[in-house]
Amino acid sequence: MPRSLVAGGAGFIGSHLCERLLSEGHSVVCMDSFATALRENVSELRGVEGFDLIEHDIVEPIPDLGRFDCVLNIASPASPVDFRSRAAEIAAVNSVGTQNLINVARESDAKFFLASTSEAYGEPHVHPQPESYWGNVNPVGERSCYDESKRFAETLTYIAGQSYGLDTRTIRIFNTYGPRQRLDDGRAVTDFIVRAVRGEPLSVHGDGSQTRSWCYVDDLVDGIVRVLDNPEGSGRVVNLGNPVETTILEIAEKIVELAGSDSPIEHAPLPADDPTRRCPDISLAREVFGWEPTISLDDGLRRTIDWYRPRILSQ
Repeated sequence: MPRSLVAGGAGFIGSHLCERLLSEGHSVVCMDSFATALRENVSELRGVEGFDLIEHDIVEPIPDLGRFDCVLNIASPASPVDFRSRAAEIAAVNSVGTQNLINVARESDAKFFLASTSEAYGEPHVHPQPESYWGNVNPVGERSCYDESKRFAETLTYIAGQSYGLDTRTIRIFNTYGPRQRLDDGRAVTDFIVRAVRGEPLSVHGDGSQTRSWCYVDDLVDGIVRVLDNPEGSGRVVNLGNPVETTILEIAEKIVELAGSDSPIEHAPLPADDPTRRCPDISLAREVFGWEPTISLDDGLRRTIDWYRPRILSQ
C-alpha cells in the first residue's frame, strides 16, 4: 500500500485528490493548516481506513511522520482575494513550505509532486501556452506573491531533482472549478454561482472578453494521478487544463442560465495584471499520459451549482 503525504489535502483540489488516492489503495496523510480550507471537505474521510489528518502549517518544520512513497504539495491559498490579504503567507508557503516538503521527500527517497500554476505564464505572449514558454510575469505586482512564489517553487523542485536525484513531477494547473471552494473564495465561477443563486448582479471585469480555460476538478485529479503514476512523469513539467477557451462574459451568462437565475450582469474595472488570455497546450499530457478533459462545461457547472445551492441558501 503506497503511503502518501498530501499537503493542502483539505483544500478544494487536495480533498478530491485524497479521495482518489484512497480509492486507488494509498494510505493518505492529509496535512492542512485550514487557513483557507473547509473542514467539511474531509469530514467524511476521517473515519476511512488509511486516512489520517494532521493540522499543521508547512511553513513550520514538518514533524516526523514516518516514511512516505509520495509527497504531494497541493498547499497554497490561490484566490485573488487571498493575494491581497495573505501575500506574505502565500510567498512563505510556496518557498519555505515547498523546501520543507522536499526535505521530507528526500528523507524517504519518495516521489515529490508539485502543484504549480498557469499563473507562472503571467500575461502570456504565446497562445496557447506550452510548457516550454517561460512566461511574462510582473515580479512586483499584486499577483506576484502567488505567481512568482510558484515559479520559485518550480525552481526548488528542479534543483531537488538535479542536485539530489529526487524523482520530481510538476504540473501547471489552469483554471479549475467544482465543489468545495469557499463561498467567499472570489474566483470567477464560485463568485458567479453565489451571486446567481442569490439573484444578485454578477460582476464581470472589463468587457468580459478575456478568456480562461475551465477544467472540472475530477478531470484535473485524473491528470494528477496519471502524471504521478507514470514513470514518464519523472522530471517533467506538465500542463493540466482544458484547451477550450471561454470568455469571462460567456461563463457568466452560462451560469445565470444553468442556475435558473434572472441576475443581471454588470461590468467593473479590470484588476491589475489580470491576464487577458489563458489557454494550455496539452499536447504533452495527451501524448505521454493519455489525458485530456472529458467532462463538458455544462455538465461540470451543473454539478458545481447543485453542490453550492443548498449551502448558499442556508446562509
